[in-house]
Formats: sequence, structure tokens, C-alpha cells
Amino acid sequence: MRRKTFDWLLTAGGAMLTIVLIVAGIFLTLSANFANSNVHSQLAKQAIVVPAKGSPALASPKIGPYLDRYAGQEVLTGPAAKAYADHFIAVHLSEMPYGGVYSKVSAAAQADPTNAKLKAVETTVFQGTTLRGLLLEAYAFSVFGEIASWASIAVWVLAGIMLILTILGIVHFRRVSADAELLAPKTK
Repeated sequence: MRRKTFDWLLTAGGAMLTIVLIVAGIFLTLSANFANSNVHSQLAKQAIVVPAKGSPALASPKIGPYLDRYAGQEVLTGPAAKAYADHFIAVHLSEMPYGGVYSKVSAAAQADPTNAKLKAVETTVFQGTTLRGLLLEAYAFSVFGEIASWASIAVWVLAGIMLILTILGIVHFRRVSADAELLAPKTK
């Protein structure tokens, strides 16, 4: 095989791989930006604010160590949403009748349909578990956004490396003589 043909094949393959990496980088960057901005805007609509530092609401050792860093701030990020869901809502739900487990409260409310107090507890537990689930879903999407962000950085770096290698391949292609063989036998 002619050396020039081999160099052209490698350079063309490198150029195609560079284009694929650039397209992947664009999609990953857009995905990361979409996930992060969507999480932020959806959480902003909820206007959830962590109680202020020193507040009795953060005094519990089950809550304070996890929420002190967000004290007084609006919940706008995935990690803040997870902390609020797992260490504020979940703690308060666990202190409710039946451990705040909706299926247990609902079963009890269905067994005693005239009990207004139990019906109110059922509503509160339903709302708390629903909000907790939504906050944890926002956290999950923020993790997807973070993964896409890191992947986009890696792909952009690889695209840059491939672009440099492709340019070097073009330079080398132009320097090789037309009659050079790839694996020419050595002559003595």
C-alpha cells in the first residue's frame, strides 16, 4: 500500500472522528445547560427557603448538620433540594403518625373514614412525600446535568486533540512522496 494512501485514510478518519466529537460536545453541552437551567427554574418557582441559621427548625442533629450550609437560602440547586428533602421533609415526616409513610396512613384513614384528624394527617403526609419526591427528582436531573457537563468537557478535549492530530496528518500527507510504500522491504 502506498504511504500516501495510508496517510490519507488515517487523516480522513481523524477528520471524521473530530467532527463526530464536536457534534457530541455540542449535544452534551446543550444537555448539561438544559438540565441545570431547568432544575434551577423549576426549583425557583417553588420558592422554598431553608430556615435561617440558628433557627429552632435547624436545631435537630438530624437536620442542622445537613442544612446549615443552606441556611436562609432559597433551594435552587440539586444538592440543596436533596438536603432539604432528605434532612428536613423526611425528618418531619418520620415524626408523624405511622412514621409518615403514606401507604400506612392512607390504609388507616380508609379503615376509619370518619376520623377527620387522621384524614388531615393523610393529606399532610401525601403533600410532604410528594414534595420530597419532586425535590429528589430535581436532584436526580441535576446529577444528569453534572454528568453531561463533565462528559462534554472530556469530549471537547478529545475533539481538540483529534483536530491537532488531523492537522499534523495533513502536514505529513503533503510531505510524503507519491511513490513511497508503507511497508517497503529494506534494501541492503
